[in-house]
Amino acid sequence: MVIFKDRAEAGRMLAEKLSEYKGREDAVVCGITRGGVVVAAEVARILSLPLLPVVMKKIGAPFNKEFAIGSVDADGNVYLSDEAMMITSSNYIEEEAERLRDEIKEKLEYYGVKGEVVERMAKGKVCIVVDDGVATGLTTVGASNYLKRKGAKKVVLAVPVAPAESADKLKEHFDEVVVVHAPQQFYAVSQFYRNFEQVSDEEVRRILEELKS
Repeated sequence: MVIFKDRAEAGRMLAEKLSEYKGREDAVVCGITRGGVVVAAEVARILSLPLLPVVMKKIGAPFNKEFAIGSVDADGNVYLSDEAMMITSSNYIEEEAERLRDEIKEKLEYYGVKGEVVERMAKGKVCIVVDDGVATGLTTVGASNYLKRKGAKKVVLAVPVAPAESADKLKEHFDEVVVVHAPQQFYAVSQFYRNFEQVSDEEVRRILEELKS
């Protein structure tokens, strides 16, 4: 079932549900890299809000790297699923987390985002966390905790698509959850997009530079 032509269209549809935040000086759109930044850019443009990239990395299971068992944030903090320690060892998680911390550092340098920039933009603000979709929600939960530690006064999750069950569970971690489409049957985020091509780091940096100007 295709709902969105591409991430840009998904962002425009999401922005319609977030109109109450348009032009607010106490709000910022936080796009999870990489795909989430494309969606977030449309939200930020339409709502006339600044865009802050949030770099999160998924810890994949040893037998299937696409199956998330945890995530790592830009401060190096690790968030694990309830099943993580039943699936693998603490040594594997520590090794993966260390590797991903180095990756995150490289990404932040490439995007030109320093720690003090995040704190300045998030502190005392309504942080609207945007991704291109949610499956398990581990990445978005990590992003929520990260932004709360940076001083966000309220954290809103806004995504084009999330399974109904995950959307309900995520209300425990966010002050507000906004979803365009919350299906009962869900296999992958990509099934709801006609075009779901991988987003490059170059595109993320270009988007960030465009919105700064």
